[in-house]
Amino acid sequence: MGDVILAAPVLFALVGVALLFDFLNGLHDAANSIATIVSTRVLRPQYAVAWAAFFNFIAFLFFGLHVAETIGKGIVHPDVIDPAVIFAALVGAIAWNIITWVLGIPSSSSHALIGGLVGAAVAKAGTGSVVIYGLAKTAAAIVLSPMTGFILALFLVLAVSWIFVRHTPFAVDSTFRVLQFISASLYSLGHGGNDAQKTMGIIAVLLFSQGLLGPEFYVPFWVVITCQAALALGTLLGGWRIVHTMGSRITRLTPMQGFCAETGGAITLFMATYLGIPVSTTHTITGAIVGVGAARRTSAVRWGVARHIVVAWVLTLPAAALIAAATYTVTVWLLV
Repeated sequence: MGDVILAAPVLFALVGVALLFDFLNGLHDAANSIATIVSTRVLRPQYAVAWAAFFNFIAFLFFGLHVAETIGKGIVHPDVIDPAVIFAALVGAIAWNIITWVLGIPSSSSHALIGGLVGAAVAKAGTGSVVIYGLAKTAAAIVLSPMTGFILALFLVLAVSWIFVRHTPFAVDSTFRVLQFISASLYSLGHGGNDAQKTMGIIAVLLFSQGLLGPEFYVPFWVVITCQAALALGTLLGGWRIVHTMGSRITRLTPMQGFCAETGGAITLFMATYLGIPVSTTHTITGAIVGVGAARRTSAVRWGVARHIVVAWVLTLPAAALIAAATYTVTVWLLV
């Protein structure tokens, strides 16, 4: 376990920084849950964020804690973790989130956190501190989660279009305005189930490093509730810069397309959370939105915008890792 035992106020402060990341995660990723339902004008933004925040919060009732366990002990070896590593990882993730939020780029909060954790751990103990299987599984999800969202949403659009081929556009629009409430709820549930667990894992492994959880790693219930609440609060305050990118700059959506994008994304998140894979909700919904746009015609997708988003995805892991590694080095130097 970690070689530094913290005084209670410092431990509380570090838990507070982790919850700040969770809050910023909700703020940064609010668009993932509400962009489609807002862009299709099914709900006004202020109602959409409240709707999403509620389902973000109650997600713990529906999912296990497999993702939290992956973050806590499946990315870097738990015996490398100490307060300086956790602090540096959070700074790396928060800094990259703020940079991309200011620029309106829907990058991944999840991969920023994982990149920060890896960067700080490597700065402390070298590449041997990394759990290769866990990191490889997460890295593979960078490609697989948007691809899965893309394929599911594409086939959903084609299937729904065939089923409703004899209905009038007005009837289709009216039907899917109602159904989008369900799909948006499912996506928000998947978002809350996967994303909040990442901060749970960080806080739990910090407590474990301080000998507060006993010999076995687990996630205390108070950590579960607190993290779900912080994520939901961030979602409630919303992220309007990124809503614009997700909801209209990639492609224009109808209620039927919004339903297909959200449903395809939700299925992807449910599968990943069940398997304990910390995926990016941003990657997933972006892939799904591109999928529904491409089902109409490839020119309906603004590929230039999508390309810039992909660049941000590729940069997230190494950028957050570098910031975290630098933060760890400076932190240790100041403490010596």
